[in-house]
Amino acid sequence: MKWLIGIVLLGFIVFFHELGHFLAAKLFGVTVESFSLGFGPILVHRTHGTTDYRLSLIPLGGYCGMKGEKEFIHALETDSRSIDAARDSLYGIHPLKRAVIGGAGPLFNILFAWIAFVVIALSGYRYNSYTPTITLVDEVDHSIHSAARDAGLLTGDTITRINGAPISDFSDIIQAVAPHPHETLTVTVDRHGETLTFAVYTDFDATDGSGKIGVHVHDPTPIVREAERYPFFPALWHGALQTGQSIALTFKGIALLFQGVQLRTAISGPARITDMLGGAATEGFASGVRNGVVHILELMALISVSLFAVNMLPIPILDGSMILAACIQTITRRQIHPKVLYYAQFVGLAVIAVLFVIGLTGDITYFFHAFREG
Repeated sequence: MKWLIGIVLLGFIVFFHELGHFLAAKLFGVTVESFSLGFGPILVHRTHGTTDYRLSLIPLGGYCGMKGEKEFIHALETDSRSIDAARDSLYGIHPLKRAVIGGAGPLFNILFAWIAFVVIALSGYRYNSYTPTITLVDEVDHSIHSAARDAGLLTGDTITRINGAPISDFSDIIQAVAPHPHETLTVTVDRHGETLTFAVYTDFDATDGSGKIGVHVHDPTPIVREAERYPFFPALWHGALQTGQSIALTFKGIALLFQGVQLRTAISGPARITDMLGGAATEGFASGVRNGVVHILELMALISVSLFAVNMLPIPILDGSMILAACIQTITRRQIHPKVLYYAQFVGLAVIAVLFVIGLTGDITYFFHAFREG
């Protein structure tokens, strides 16, 4: 059941992405020849107008097939320097319109994330956390470094602020520290009624690319917290802020992939993403309908932002490359040679294949450890 829920939720995220391409193509008069939820063999299809709507066997993806592939192939076969395309073809419209079509899918991912964060802000939710009083982690495990100890913090200190932001529980500490590996944070603590401030240089956790200061929960007794519930218009703004922060953190996470992050643990494949979505749904609803909805929406929003960020990379076969090629054509006022586009696609496929293998290897490792521990 968990996997079925995860597949449905991931399928919806992909559907929303492809819907952006579909609507933009229709807006600019490009003929959409096929619109599929899923890849591979077609299970069910129905033609309406010029579009064949499909449900395909492999549910972890989808595609929006636009008119232009035949013209592209003809240009390759005839060694033409340009693609002679009809006006209702992807290559027959103005390149800036083609760039908008390429960017519409990622834009819809951002739109979905914003809607999800707005709903979360309107709903509010409960969560379990711990007091912000700390134990230095090297007192629990001597093999782990504690940047907090190096800076002068002591076990029993209560963290009250990090970089000026108030800290109310241990979850706030994690959220304030994790996005800032290899950075100096200003940490304010309460030590027996005395307010002290320290400069803590964070460690870098190579398993997930997060920042750590080497502190642990002091009191293991959980406390129940209630997230703030916003009125409608403030919720719209809060959702926009959350979306913007998620985008920034996602691109920062991508940059960290080149700084020594363990790729097998940092990159999740479709199986692990499906498992996480399904797990968030089942575990969330176990603590109530509101918490279940919030857990699902939050994870779907983060995955949707990740899909936006990845697709905006200028890697051939991704949306970012279509936008880049369209911009180059607009500036130079000439089409990129079809053979250049063709061979660039092989490079893009190779990059995607490598990332897929890394993600798949990480999935296998993840589920193997989960099976041994379970």
